[in-house]
Parts: sequence; C-alpha cells; structure tokens
Amino acid sequence: MKSKCTKMKGVTILKDEKNNKRILQVDVKELAKNPDAFEELVDRLVAEERMNEKEISLEEAQAQYKKKNKI
Repeated sequence: MKSKCTKMKGVTILKDEKNNKRILQVDVKELAKNPDAFEELVDRLVAEERMNEKEISLEEAQAQYKKKNKI
C-alpha cells in the first residue's frame, strides 16, 4: 500500500501490507526548497514511532547516560 504525505510536497510515505510506515521517499529538488520543513517532518515521524515507549524521569535518564559514560 502507498500513502502520499499531504503535509509536504515531494514526500511520499510507503506503508507495508499491515499499514505500518516503512519507507520515506523524498524528491530531492523539493527538499532543497525547504530543508527545515523536511527536518520537522522527520522529527514528527520519530516522535510518532516512540510514542508508546516507557517514560522515564530526567534523573533516571541522566543516571543511564552517566552509567554509559555519555555525560
């Protein structure tokens, strides 16, 4: 199944047979016209993908990063 993204010209989101978003197809010429809009679209897609993840507190996130020597 193919679903056209209506939020941004030149962007198509392809879905699999279970209607899961699988492929983001971008017209590079259109992307060059408005790169900020594309970045916002990608951010929204990532947020949508993560919306069912368990929420953790800031302190817990900091502890996890500290444990991995990231901060």
